Amino acid sequence: MKKIIISLAVMFATYTCFSQEQPSPPLNKKEQRKQRIDAMAKQEEEGVITYTRHTVFGGKLTTDGYGGFVEIGRAKSISRSSLFQLEILERKHVKEEKQQQYSNVTPFIYGKINYFYPVKLGMQQQFLLGNKGNKNGVSVTGSFGGGLALGLLRPYYVDVLRGSERVAIKYESADSLNYLNSDNIIGGSGFGKGWSEMQVVPGVYLKPAVRFDYGKYNEMVNAIEVGLTGEFYSKTIPQIVYNKQKRFFLNAYVSIVFGRRK
Repeated sequence: MKKIIISLAVMFATYTCFSQEQPSPPLNKKEQRKQRIDAMAKQEEEGVITYTRHTVFGGKLTTDGYGGFVEIGRAKSISRSSLFQLEILERKHVKEEKQQQYSNVTPFIYGKINYFYPVKLGMQQQFLLGNKGNKNGVSVTGSFGGGLALGLLRPYYVDVLRGSERVAIKYESADSLNYLNSDNIIGGSGFGKGWSEMQVVPGVYLKPAVRFDYGKYNEMVNAIEVGLTGEFYSKTIPQIVYNKQKRFFLNAYVSIVFGRRK
């Protein structure tokens, strides 16, 4: 009897050790994704957003133009991040108005001197203002910062008649009187003109903003941002003839933001 009890005890101990040594089978990709989503949903329910970095893209509509941007974020804590941004915009003058002399030619903007493309490279500090109450909530962040602004100026060309010949001229050309004679203008010269004559005007900018992130899961960024931008350039920006040239530009904007966190 004693031997039987000892044998059973040894068998039980061996089985227990063997069971403990067997590793759990690895999760497949579908199970890993489900586990990750469950963890994110739990964080959402608890109102916690945790990540180390994000990359987002967006489109921007301003009070005087439009453009796009890319942003890389680095989290310093749950409530604070550093944002590195690159923006490219096209700014239009409030007096720009397209005209068309003939139905089969490109419309033109009378008196336009330059296309104006602000390119901005800068850094923002982002702060958490309000976290999500649940997974269907909205987190609110505020940011402030600035950086370098480069104003790219591309000469604007129109096609005019010189005798019986059709030629492209810009405002600063020797025969700029023809440029301002609307009766002599045939139409715009098209998108391909002026790129080799681009000028760069350096400047700086500041930008405060508020972002509303309504993404379902923390892994995804889906947001709307509103804010103000102030830009100051080293010299005045010629855009339209007979209008005051400015060095300082202030505008409001709204952006759609999308991307991923990691």
